[in-house]
Amino acid sequence: MFITFEGIEGCGKSTQARLLADRLHGEGFRVTLTREPGGAPIADKIRAILLDADNAAMTPLTELLLYAAARSQHLHDRVRPALEAGELVICDRFTDATMAYQGYGRGLDHHLIRQLNELATGGLVPTLTILMDCPVELGLGRALNRISGTLGAKEERFEQESLQFHRAVRSGYLTQASNEPERFAVVDAAGTIAQIAGKISDIISAHLLGR
Repeated sequence: MFITFEGIEGCGKSTQARLLADRLHGEGFRVTLTREPGGAPIADKIRAILLDADNAAMTPLTELLLYAAARSQHLHDRVRPALEAGELVICDRFTDATMAYQGYGRGLDHHLIRQLNELATGGLVPTLTILMDCPVELGLGRALNRISGTLGAKEERFEQESLQFHRAVRSGYLTQASNEPERFAVVDAAGTIAQIAGKISDIISAHLLGR
């Protein structure tokens, strides 16, 4: 299985992806936990450029192309080798994030984004996508609190965007989930970490039994 976690800033997807990976590993599954942008040495260098707030002048098209480049390298170095080895791969963000942020948030052409995603992934589509959904104000509040307690480089370029931008991103995610209900599972991310983990555990168990 190839499981992806998606959602706006501060929705808790990274925490839940890690908890799920730990749980499945404890149950005997061979699991690879990774993230985008990044997940591999070259892709991590691109990540540093993309998320650095000093790069606020980056154009939307440059941003889109950098995401595609990082994704291509990430799949080559990390995701495909793990899947080919029979591992269960959990990825914190994937192609749906590009459509949500650069498509719905930045307003770039959706057809172009689909073409780039297809080129970068070779047509790889997640088995299951868990969309962590919460109000924008809640998510941003969490994200900003996390950043304020971070030492060293702060990945905060997107957190500095307007509320209107983040609302467009959230709407884009929900639209994608509505268009592909067989792949997406939408989880209310406004609860406690334990409550959310329980919901995700039920979703994963149902998918594993189905397979």
